[in-house]
Amino acid sequence: MSDWIAIGALAVVGLFIPLGMMAVSALIRPSVPEQGKSTIYESGEIPTGNTRIRFNIQYYMVALLFVVFDIETVLLFPWVVIYRPALEAGVPMIDLLWPMLAFVGILTIGLVWAWRTGAVQWSKSPRATARKTERETNYE
Repeated sequence: MSDWIAIGALAVVGLFIPLGMMAVSALIRPSVPEQGKSTIYESGEIPTGNTRIRFNIQYYMVALLFVVFDIETVLLFPWVVIYRPALEAGVPMIDLLWPMLAFVGILTIGLVWAWRTGAVQWSKSPRATARKTERETNYE
């Protein structure tokens, strides 16, 4: 029965802390009603223009590649941790290396493909190219 008392106490504390923090913040916060606080954007700026903005697809490609290679490091870490104990336990080295070499090989092929197709090359915006051309003509 004492386990249930501990679980109940934890639940009470888990509810009391957020509710207490919200109550304290409601009591001590300044209340200054403004028109800017009720606008769509948190900054209080009046929105202008269309909400549909075209982003370069390379932003998404770089983000996707980052996620893929970030997950690669997360999957490599447990393998590195068990590598030495597995060798000491008598597991043949080829049985340990083959799956990870295949995994890294597939990722390397993907990176080479992304590099060759230009997914990791940063493109210049037309505005930046125009500024650069403008600066070069001003110096001449």
